Amino acid sequence: MTRGGGLGREFRWLWAAYAVSAFGTRLSFDALPLIAVLVLHVGPTEVSALAATGLAVGAAVAVPLGPWVEFRRKRPVMITMDLVRCATLLSVPVAYALDLLTFPQLLLVSTVVAVADITFTAASGACLKFLVPPEHLVAANGRFEATTWTTTMLGPPLGGAAMGLFGPVVTVLIDAGSYLLSAAGIRAIGGEEPRPTRPDPSTKPTAGSTPRFRAGDLLDGWRYILRDRALRPLFLNSVLVNSLIMAPAPLLVILMVGQLGFAPWQYGLAFAVPCVGGLIGSRLSRPLVARYGQDRVVRVAGTLRACWPLGLAFVGAGPAGLVLVMVVEFGLIICIGVFNPVLATQRLTRTPPDRVARTLTAWSVTGKLTTAAMTALWGLLAAVTTPRTAIATAGLLLLTTPLLLLTPRRGAEPPLVPAPNDDQDPQSLAKN
Repeated sequence: MTRGGGLGREFRWLWAAYAVSAFGTRLSFDALPLIAVLVLHVGPTEVSALAATGLAVGAAVAVPLGPWVEFRRKRPVMITMDLVRCATLLSVPVAYALDLLTFPQLLLVSTVVAVADITFTAASGACLKFLVPPEHLVAANGRFEATTWTTTMLGPPLGGAAMGLFGPVVTVLIDAGSYLLSAAGIRAIGGEEPRPTRPDPSTKPTAGSTPRFRAGDLLDGWRYILRDRALRPLFLNSVLVNSLIMAPAPLLVILMVGQLGFAPWQYGLAFAVPCVGGLIGSRLSRPLVARYGQDRVVRVAGTLRACWPLGLAFVGAGPAGLVLVMVVEFGLIICIGVFNPVLATQRLTRTPPDRVARTLTAWSVTGKLTTAAMTALWGLLAAVTTPRTAIATAGLLLLTTPLLLLTPRRGAEPPLVPAPNDDQDPQSLAKN
């Protein structure tokens, strides 16, 4: 790889690879649970187990892969993970065609894909840090954020139509193909990627050798995050906020569709339309950072994103309830769209190149395990009380999370992103 100024050809190939795989994933959104219900005729317990097992077991298995990724060239790892996801997902339509599909296979597919997701994310973060100069990281992360919300807005409705016409197995096949295209895009980056080295004289690596894995590497990601005065509050805040937003999501389905009588298409519309806010927020992140600085943008956007979800507890029946959900989700998503690129930039800026994969793996594993545990806990809370009470409890707890962002963080502020030059202004970056 070669590292040039600005967002060059290498970054565009990385971005294109992410876009095609993200669209395939969103297109096949909830395909595995639907296959479990429609093809294997399983019940709610098995469907919940499918979601929780893949998330939790996949995260646990991914723990040792962070150090493994750290000391290997990142691009081959990313290509391998894409091919693993492609082959794993392809096993579903093959087994279906041969009438051999089973629920344990779906559990295994969900787990393997979760492991590959975490490993790919860790490697791609390190790859991005190498490809893009620090002053352009906010713009690069903004493009990824915009792509995420674009695929989230377009993928599920198109995937739902495809499932209706061709069945959920076909969307899994499309998702598998998207990972194959992603692998081709990463390979097209070209250039020479240097072999990682361990900056520890006691290891004395030989020329051209790959540094050896050590047992202590397993916890290095968490140690680094928790010792860094700036990353620690960001880590705790993001894990708590994400889990408190995701945990009540199944309960909102029960409330809106099961109790308030919204049609499934209305429920989907209520969450697809507000994704426009993600495009707006991701586009605003870079100019806001250039004017106010990363630390202030993180504090303000991080605080505002915690204020919206409580409104979901007040949703009622009819058009007014639908509008309320759209307004709440739009406000939440626009704040997330501003916050996430800056958070990703601070995380990469403050993490040394030889620790990026371990740090990102620790971050992802903690987030997925916490979300899985909180989702199960909120299901129990809703069973004891009501779905609306559980949603309100999550919203109230979210209001306390900005306190983590308001604690003093000496040395937390990375350098401001320079004002864009004439040939690379925020508008042109958003269009390219």
